[in-house]
Amino acid sequence: MRKFTVTAALLGLTALGVVVPAATSQAAESTVTGPVCDSKWGARNGYMYAWENLDCSGTLLISTAGNSDWWVGSQDRATSVMNRGYVGSLDHVAFYQHSGYGGGHACLAPGELYADNLTDNRLTGGVSANDTISSHRWVNRSACGAFLT
Repeated sequence: MRKFTVTAALLGLTALGVVVPAATSQAAESTVTGPVCDSKWGARNGYMYAWENLDCSGTLLISTAGNSDWWVGSQDRATSVMNRGYVGSLDHVAFYQHSGYGGGHACLAPGELYADNLTDNRLTGGVSANDTISSHRWVNRSACGAFLT
């Protein structure tokens, strides 16, 4: 009987040792992505959003369902963006370096949900996406030359 108890205890501890690191690893991964962006994500409403700071925080610079060829007063300030557009035709948001949809651009796909840190993204042409966006429009995937993550 003692042998059975010791074996059962060892098996239990072994199983616990395998489960605990996996749970810890998953928890660490979830804190890396944007917890604030996660909290602001909701049902798809046809809008795109841009914030001044990392992780969808700070000043909300723009929130719109349509295209904007000039982010008046908010240009060159975005550090995180969100795509809550409807899935289907014209469901990617293309963000442009200059007004009038000019310069380099990069898209945020609907499945990506948001880009919580534009400092590690580049627009076509190699320019950093952080603090360089001045316009956006809704496009199909085929119009995208680069993607935000």
